[in-house]
Amino acid sequence: MALVALGIDLGGTRIKNIALAADGTILHQSILPTNDGDAESWQQRVTNAVKALVQQFTPAHEIVIGVSAPGLANENNTAIAFMPGRLQGLEQLVWANVFNMPTWVLNDAVAALLAEHKMGAAKNAKHAVMLTLGTGVGGAILIDGKPYTGHFQKAGHIGHMAIHSLGEPGITGTPGSLEESIGNCSIVKRSMGKYDSTQALLQDVAAANPFAQWVWLQSVRSLALGVVSLSNMLSPQIIIIGGGIAEAGEALFTPLAAFMDVYEWRPAGNKIQIVQATQGEMAGAMGAALFALEHKQSNK
Repeated sequence: MALVALGIDLGGTRIKNIALAADGTILHQSILPTNDGDAESWQQRVTNAVKALVQQFTPAHEIVIGVSAPGLANENNTAIAFMPGRLQGLEQLVWANVFNMPTWVLNDAVAALLAEHKMGAAKNAKHAVMLTLGTGVGGAILIDGKPYTGHFQKAGHIGHMAIHSLGEPGITGTPGSLEESIGNCSIVKRSMGKYDSTQALLQDVAAANPFAQWVWLQSVRSLALGVVSLSNMLSPQIIIIGGGIAEAGEALFTPLAAFMDVYEWRPAGNKIQIVQATQGEMAGAMGAALFALEHKQSNK
């Protein structure tokens, strides 16, 4: 019986679904609104989406499921153990009990890195780091070809590294974090109330507005400091940058490269490769499906 992996990526606004064959071929993909609020509402939408996919592929296929979500997965990857403030009812929810079939759960940034490692920008790399730049700043680490999640699966929360020691504490209490320096969550504060989104800021950057350029370059400089620190600590072959802010393209990557020329330590001329993510908005769902496939195949 052929194996199919369903990948479910849970976000505060959208639920992304994908079905992969055992060889990685995409068989289905779709996006639904989350309707985040009470637990019953969004959980029912996820359950209905999975039921529809299961009906599509059974009885001819064996089904396994991967769930990608914000927060810290538990030790056995059966549930998200810690995710305060969003997706009410997510914490400690054992998804295998919800779907009544084999299900593995992982952090959404780790899932995105798995997708890039298996199918995208970090394909065949042994050591890689991924940053996701959006409302906040997420991240994930790959060491010797495997995700490194550390104690309590907290490793990879790159957005919470301190960049400016005298800055205001972020949501984890870290002063002057990378997330506070470039995440969309802080754009109003960073722009002194002039901009309510990074997209609006970038429109004025493109129009050569001096104030917008100053705000943006300060943010990109902070990102460069974070990337340099990651390079010195982990020495990855490649750093992948994804998320909505990465869609700025050259407006992000050109000044980032210029700051890296100033700050990066390059022994014998070796410098880190920094690239834009290639797997787009379905990366989390794809990574979740790949994670489920790996667990199923390793448990045979």
